[in-house]
Amino acid sequence: MILRDLLTLGQQRLKQADIDTAGPDARLLAAAAMDINSAQVTLKAFDHVSKQQQDHFESMIEQRRSFKPVSRILGKRQFWNRWFEISPDVLDPRGDSEVLVNLALQQKADRILDLGTGSGILALTLLSEWPDALAVGADICEKALLIAQRNAVQLEVSDRFQAQKSDWFEAIGGQFDLIVSNPPYIGEDEIPHLDPDVRLYDPMIALSPGRDALQAYQNIAYDAIGYLKPGGRLLVEIGFRQGEAVRELFASNGLKEIEIIQDLNGLDRVVCAIKAKFV
Repeated sequence: MILRDLLTLGQQRLKQADIDTAGPDARLLAAAAMDINSAQVTLKAFDHVSKQQQDHFESMIEQRRSFKPVSRILGKRQFWNRWFEISPDVLDPRGDSEVLVNLALQQKADRILDLGTGSGILALTLLSEWPDALAVGADICEKALLIAQRNAVQLEVSDRFQAQKSDWFEAIGGQFDLIVSNPPYIGEDEIPHLDPDVRLYDPMIALSPGRDALQAYQNIAYDAIGYLKPGGRLLVEIGFRQGEAVRELFASNGLKEIEIIQDLNGLDRVVCAIKAKFV
């Protein structure tokens, strides 16, 4: 069998399972099976596929038919033009988080804290863009921190990244120019209504804080001002209906210049605030 025919079969199998992204997904999985990049799939369309490569591809197609995300099948996700290792212990990074990164990059920070760092995408992306910055990635999950550390090594920023086990600010010392977080913000009553590729494969601790969807923001807002340098910024990703509630939490805990930033779809995505330079 040649690669073109294998790819066609894979696309058909995914379409039968009502996978909306059958074409690009099959292409990525075919590239992985052939150990090439996706841009080479067309160039190698008439290459012979070995039995081992075919079996590998078909196994991955069956996983995708069960709504397992391609990134979960491959064990990696591209974010901000860089590849990050992921595992069942970390949230699968979403393109939505690029809104937060873009905002963060508008003002240089020397010392960064990433709360609930997971795979480290926020802190490590910022370190990769700011070669003189230092970052602490905090997470309550030790297995997640191991993934973040491996990503730091892969991106060659491990000498500037500290992975710290911490329940929010519990084990954090010092002050920071920038605090970022994509915390769990989905109420437990919403979990059954999530798409299966999220509900079945993202770790629950990274999706939901429990009954109160705002609990993580309450924890962050209560202590953030003590960990920000004067003029330091706090940027958090939010659910699209949570902007005003998070704004009020931040304001009631002394943060200033609070803004709600929307994504390209016009949905509330990030809340920004600063610690006043002068009290």
